[in-house]
Amino acid sequence: MKTLMVQGTSSGAGKSLITMALCRHFKRKGLSVAPFKSQNMSLNSAVSVEGGEMSRSQYLQSIACEEPPSVKMNPILLKPEIDGSQIIFLGKPYGHINARDYMYSKKEEFLSRSLESLGDLIKTHDIVIVEGAGSPVEINLKSRDIVNMSIAKAFNIPVILVTDIERGGSFAQIVGTMELLEKDERSLVRGYLFNKFMGDKSLLGNYPEIIAKRYGIDFFGVMPYVNHKLPEEDSMIEWRSSSGKDLNVDIIRLPHISNFDDFDPLIWNTNLRFVQSGPLNGDIIIIPGTKMTIEDLEWVKNSKLDIEIKNAAKRGSYIVGICGGYQMLGEELRDAKKCVKGFGLLPVITEFRPEKVTSNLEGIENLTGKSIKIEGYEIHHGISITRDSHPFAQVKRVNGKETDYEDGYIEGRIFGTYFHGLFRNFDFTQEFLNILRASKKLEPKTLKAFSIIEEIDKFTDVFESNIDVKRIEELI
Repeated sequence: MKTLMVQGTSSGAGKSLITMALCRHFKRKGLSVAPFKSQNMSLNSAVSVEGGEMSRSQYLQSIACEEPPSVKMNPILLKPEIDGSQIIFLGKPYGHINARDYMYSKKEEFLSRSLESLGDLIKTHDIVIVEGAGSPVEINLKSRDIVNMSIAKAFNIPVILVTDIERGGSFAQIVGTMELLEKDERSLVRGYLFNKFMGDKSLLGNYPEIIAKRYGIDFFGVMPYVNHKLPEEDSMIEWRSSSGKDLNVDIIRLPHISNFDDFDPLIWNTNLRFVQSGPLNGDIIIIPGTKMTIEDLEWVKNSKLDIEIKNAAKRGSYIVGICGGYQMLGEELRDAKKCVKGFGLLPVITEFRPEKVTSNLEGIENLTGKSIKIEGYEIHHGISITRDSHPFAQVKRVNGKETDYEDGYIEGRIFGTYFHGLFRNFDFTQEFLNILRASKKLEPKTLKAFSIIEEIDKFTDVFESNIDVKRIEELI
């Protein structure tokens, strides 16, 4: 059995990308590799090969492994809501539960079934790279842990600790973690590495080795800070903006914004900002996806941003709604309890139903006049009904199966769609931005396209150049 686990000394230590790099490293060596994280809390999700919902971090790691993304790689996904979380178990909605009830009544059951998923992956792959969550020594939570040392102990998995040296306090975090681990847990830790380092490594002196010797573990090296275009997880997101470009984009930062990595290509090619109040000055105004559409719609109205959006539409800005944002652009949103007025910018009525739609999509867009092929995915409860036919796209394939139906709606410079990942279709994004540039008498520009696997390889190259991967290989 070949397994290896990456745990962190804190949330945001960079476990997900280090796990990804290890996945890619072993894949490059010709092994079949799978990622695994028993529980993830995130509003960024993706659609698995089974058509279920899984965390985007494990989805990214599956790309590094060149393996179909499976819900077994992330059996438990918690999606935060106002009074608790929605539990996604093995890709399907399991129910809604508050933190205390989940902590005390469900974790043993979920741990058992998560271990079954890990066992299945171990049986079918040469190596499984397991990721922990947060810190393994939150002593108030350790007795009900189902994602850190409970997993490592169940399969006797060697553990690498990762600490974010950019934030400071990394030596203390390593020492504190080792001191708070139980004896049997400490015996599983094989070493540690510093992550996100900026500066002169010589200033660290030999103190990393001194700390390693103190606990009889290895120091694997210092991973420098890497500028990359890989999607980040939202639990510790630092909201990015960009400047120095010729087009302006305002994205409404909804309280329960989801799948915000939809807009990364715009960060690299426009002046983009996430906003929570007016005024809105963008050439493009985007209302993104959200886990709580009606609640966030009310927040937009209370913030007077609905007025700002409507005024921007009158000025000729493009107004774009993705998923929940598309639903808000319509006339009404209905669930079993109430009916709420939308912005009234599109002749669309959305009805929320218990069933959740999760699909990988392929289609043809109707916005640019060039019928560009687009790919993406949809994750939503609502079904949107239009009075007439002005679709944003014609969907041609769902989860790889042939189909033919309409998605979204276009009304002049206002459009909505259920296509998450729309702007990662570089041909479409380039054409869309250049249509806007032409209307402003600006010169067209060419987008530099790239693939996620190229970015994974770049990151892994840095990892292999700075971390003692030979010593890590010996652990398994």
